[in-house]
Amino acid sequence: VLGSHSDGQSRKRDGQRRSPSSSHLAYGVLDIPPWYLCIFLGIQHFLTALGGLVAVPLILAKDLCLQHDPLTQSYLISTIFFVSGICTLLQVLLGVRLPILQGGTFAFVAPSLAMLSLPTWKCPEWTFDASQVNTSSPEFIEEWQKRIRELQGAIMVASCVQMLVGFSGIIGFLMRFIGPLTIAPTISLVALPLFDSAGSDAGSHWGIAAMTIFLIVLFSQYMKNIALPVPVCGREKRHTAKFYLFQIFPVLLALCISWLLCFVLTTTNTFPSAPTAYGYLARTDTKGSVLSQAPWFRFPYPGQWGLPTVSLAGVFGIIAGVISSMVESVGDYYACARLVGAPPPPKHAINRGIGIEGLGCLLAGAWGTGNGTTSYSENVGALGITRVGSRMVIVAAGCVLLLMGVFGKIGAAFATIPTPVIGGMFLVMFGVITAVGISNLQYVDMNSSRNIFVFGFSIYCGLAIPNWVNKNPERLQTGILQLDQIIQVLLTTGMFVGGFLGFLLDNTIPGSLEERGLLAWIQIQESEELTKALEVYGLPCGIGTKFGTKSSCVQWLPFWPRLEHDGKGAAGVSQLSLCPQDSSGEHQKGAAETRM
Repeated sequence: VLGSHSDGQSRKRDGQRRSPSSSHLAYGVLDIPPWYLCIFLGIQHFLTALGGLVAVPLILAKDLCLQHDPLTQSYLISTIFFVSGICTLLQVLLGVRLPILQGGTFAFVAPSLAMLSLPTWKCPEWTFDASQVNTSSPEFIEEWQKRIRELQGAIMVASCVQMLVGFSGIIGFLMRFIGPLTIAPTISLVALPLFDSAGSDAGSHWGIAAMTIFLIVLFSQYMKNIALPVPVCGREKRHTAKFYLFQIFPVLLALCISWLLCFVLTTTNTFPSAPTAYGYLARTDTKGSVLSQAPWFRFPYPGQWGLPTVSLAGVFGIIAGVISSMVESVGDYYACARLVGAPPPPKHAINRGIGIEGLGCLLAGAWGTGNGTTSYSENVGALGITRVGSRMVIVAAGCVLLLMGVFGKIGAAFATIPTPVIGGMFLVMFGVITAVGISNLQYVDMNSSRNIFVFGFSIYCGLAIPNWVNKNPERLQTGILQLDQIIQVLLTTGMFVGGFLGFLLDNTIPGSLEERGLLAWIQIQESEELTKALEVYGLPCGIGTKFGTKSSCVQWLPFWPRLEHDGKGAAGVSQLSLCPQDSSGEHQKGAAETRM
């Protein structure tokens, strides 16, 4: 490919405009939107992740003996906001470098609840009676703090396993055996099993949920090409520019309009005030206790609940959650790259991404969130709707999360979004994620009975087996508590069951590379411009590409960016630069440079 460029910046911008895979985007992964757009889009990503971020501490509250202590619950929410912001910045700047938000993971919830259900950690009966609970007494504080310290220790030890798998290159080695028939069921089963929780939230008031869905679809699909004139003041004269408001902010606009309507209907007492009545959860004052008791400013810090403790049962259970989280994250990397028009992530980027997620889990354990961190599939779905793939937006979202963790009142205020509004938003997001997973099958020969069997069987078992295990947990008792916890966590995680079956069947049932989609997968990776892949997945400030390239030590690191393709028999890449010279043999200043 020959191209004439005056400088590197124009080369990046021109390449971004002409890239076929990114032509549908308002902003590509390498683009930098205006600062005010980054802030608003960052807030939109925060709102998209809000339901999951708030849900994890609230789910753990009962087993931590905190069901009658909303103030401590708000502390946990602020802490998970703060740590998620740190982990998001680490992932975007040093990890896989794709625009993926980091937050609390539901993969850790099941093993955490299993550990807290052991006789040693069951809450005393008096903690269930609100009249007997004195939230400021040392006895009560010790009851919940010793449980969260146990969770902290298990998460910190299990996170070391994830860092080892990532930074050692084990996960990158496994990627040569993972193709579209493994990725498709894994990504699809991230969202499919969540239809029950999303439907339950939306069903708390179907009218509000339907309006939220209608507004998101209206803005993102029907009004996406409507440009609003925006006055712009230049140096010479005033003029108007086109701004595609509905394409960039469909989720934020829909949430704000639905939230405002719920507020009006709450103040006029249109919604019922009885907690058991239908539509009560649509009120904006149902979570007012969190807002009134949360402090204005609070700085979370490591070890705020005391020195973490470790038990073998907790560590093995959390490791099972780590396995599921890694499988989900690898699928999210491919889905995100596809949505933002980036090349498929190379092995060194996947290694770094998983390793940084392990580091994030270590930080989450040290700060005491009671949970780990992982890539958020909901925000990957938001990328497909907003068509804004800039990673600077996710940097802004990370900064927003940090601020929400420090300003307790503001963070708690967002927790008052009515449940049906969140449910309606999730129904749209989960549908997009499922479609993104299935879209990986375009590389596979779906006229082959082999591939139809592998995908169909993986998807169906990924739904059926977890459903049966959840209803019959006693049938899988081996007598070894740690083994029982690992088996139950793995078999109740649909994405792990479907992804594992897809991986096993795809690599054992005979089939050609072309039939399996691996040939097209490899060709797509090799056809991408190497320069763009290094710009997207390389370390910042030219580390590994401009600096440190001659060091023989770092080039052997599995997570270090490389200038040439990996793999046996792969050719290196050479670049020829042609610059006009004057009579003295020196390069002409400002002359165009042709590169091949």
